[in-house]
Amino acid sequence: MSTRPFHANHSPFLETGTDDPLAQALRPPPDESPDERARREQEAREASRISHEIDENIQESRKAFERRKRAIKILLLGQAESGKSTTLKNFQLAFSPQHFRSEKLAWKTIIQLNLIRSIKQLLEVLEQEWTEGQTAPKVVTSTNGATIRFSTSPLTDTHRRIRLRLLPLLDIEEELTKKLFPEINGFKVPDKVSDGTAFPPGIKEVCVRAGSGWKGVLSSLIGDDDTDKNNRPNTAEDKNNPTTMLAMCRDDIVALWEDPIVQGVLKKRGVRLQDMPGFFLNDAARIATLNYEPTDDDIVRARLRTLGVEEHRFTMENGAYPGSEWYIYDVGGSRYMRPHWIPYFDDVQAIIFLAPLAFNLMLEEDPKVNRLEDSISLWREICKNPLLAKTTLILFLNKMDILQATLAAGIRVQKYVPSYGDQPNDVQHVVKYFRDKFRGYHKRLSPSNRPFYWHETSVVDTKATSVILIGVREGILRAHLQSVNVI
Repeated sequence: MSTRPFHANHSPFLETGTDDPLAQALRPPPDESPDERARREQEAREASRISHEIDENIQESRKAFERRKRAIKILLLGQAESGKSTTLKNFQLAFSPQHFRSEKLAWKTIIQLNLIRSIKQLLEVLEQEWTEGQTAPKVVTSTNGATIRFSTSPLTDTHRRIRLRLLPLLDIEEELTKKLFPEINGFKVPDKVSDGTAFPPGIKEVCVRAGSGWKGVLSSLIGDDDTDKNNRPNTAEDKNNPTTMLAMCRDDIVALWEDPIVQGVLKKRGVRLQDMPGFFLNDAARIATLNYEPTDDDIVRARLRTLGVEEHRFTMENGAYPGSEWYIYDVGGSRYMRPHWIPYFDDVQAIIFLAPLAFNLMLEEDPKVNRLEDSISLWREICKNPLLAKTTLILFLNKMDILQATLAAGIRVQKYVPSYGDQPNDVQHVVKYFRDKFRGYHKRLSPSNRPFYWHETSVVDTKATSVILIGVREGILRAHLQSVNVI
């Protein structure tokens, strides 16, 4: 039996002379010239190529959708400064270390900015001390009847001279913020949050808008400046380089911070810079050098406020399931940002809720609200939300190091939390009291029965946190695989 070969210009199922409209449309014109035929065939090949690309893109999109569907999604929740971004960095360090360390250059500048911010806060406290000492001076009458006025401040001219030498660092901080985060100049903080509470003007931290690509911007801007820092003389550009200027001010920074009189002023005014996020003054001698390279701990401790919601995707490089994809969402914790959490409640396997045990601190946006009471209120809302009925909730009672230092300083819980009563003012009893509060709301408000997972954490301690996160990861993986009927 003879066969008829298939050709693009005809169909084996159509007889010659058919009046089918499609066949007539595809049939070449009878008077087609060679040039017209070449053009027509070229257009056909181009159309075929485009069609093939579209098919491939659809296929890739389908595969990406399936991968994302199988991926593990975690939402980090908690108020501002609760440790969400630090927890994210711990995840990356523990399970995707190569990616984590590839961003060192960008984090170097953030750490330097954190250090300068602490210096700025220190200088502001000293300025207040000088101003008040001059406003209410000590008056002494001499033997000849003349009145002599003395400042009551213990600060000396030496402190004044150091302050003057450190002031150029503040110009660098302001200039870098404008250069590296230009989008912040147009950011408008709302006058009020959803409940009508006034929001304080201005932004006091190193911050970026989510999705701004700030790491790439920082790496490109700072990389060239640091390339040849050891082999060039001082230039005008060095005055805008944080590495060079910090190295020049290193001795003054260390001397001012370690000065007993300065420490006395801070204590008298109740200022504990060491409890603030992004604190590096104790490491100034190491950081303020030309050859400074951030350690893993430095990067984890660095403070950077995110305005908006950031999605972080990374692939597990180690552990029981290497190659598994994870999505972690880091959302802003300020009150005006909380309505933006809801779209991320759908399709998350777990929520890590960070509650710092800062019983003696108040919210930045509302100084009348206790931070820990605010965390408990948030926890209640999360537990009873029907969208999260099947979501694993993991509580991190965070900032244990600060809790220990606060209790060691003699600050009593009962003063800020009257319901604590006369219980012992030690870490064990304080943690148990607040843990039981969170556990009680979890049990009473959850739409259905689910286990209560909790950990005592200090997420700036990378080694201890790594051990905790390994257990958290395995638990989340196990629950995820059970939900998709793999185990």
